Amino acid sequence: MAALVRAARDLFAENGYEATSLEAVAARAEVTKGAVYHHFKGKPQLFEAVFTREIDDMAAPLLAAYRSKRDPWAGFHTACQAFLDLCLDAGTQRIVLLDAFTALGWERMRRLEAPLLEMMETGIARAVGAGRIAKRPAGPLAHFLFGALCETAMVVARADDQPAAQRQAVAELRRILDGLVIG
Repeated sequence: MAALVRAARDLFAENGYEATSLEAVAARAEVTKGAVYHHFKGKPQLFEAVFTREIDDMAAPLLAAYRSKRDPWAGFHTACQAFLDLCLDAGTQRIVLLDAFTALGWERMRRLEAPLLEMMETGIARAVGAGRIAKRPAGPLAHFLFGALCETAMVVARADDQPAAQRQAVAELRRILDGLVIG
């Protein structure tokens, strides 16, 4: 099954969800189409497996970015910037930002992204606990910032000049996060 997910990831990243066939995935993985159907009901389920792996693959570097700072709010900021940096990868852009909505639907996509949102909630709760930002429930701010980061990453992915769009996004992120700091 891992070979199928790897092959599908490569093809979804290269060609997009719509243009990738199960036959092409089977050929890339050097298995029969029947082997694909043995593990997955169809292309949407295979895409879901690829998407889930993408999210899992993003979690480790985001956690490392967060842990690279002693101050929880500085760590949160660093992890948010790392998220935007990870989203510069063309394959990640195609799978996570551009095709997921169509392939999975908004509700399923957001449920599968829950580990990233939970990381944000934890980071915000720690920053509140450390007195770095005003006391508040972590959930609403995490949802707000997660939505903003995802939308910003999509704007960067669609930009003609991605490096310039990324610089502007990181600068705006810094201003917003700095605005939440107490004192």
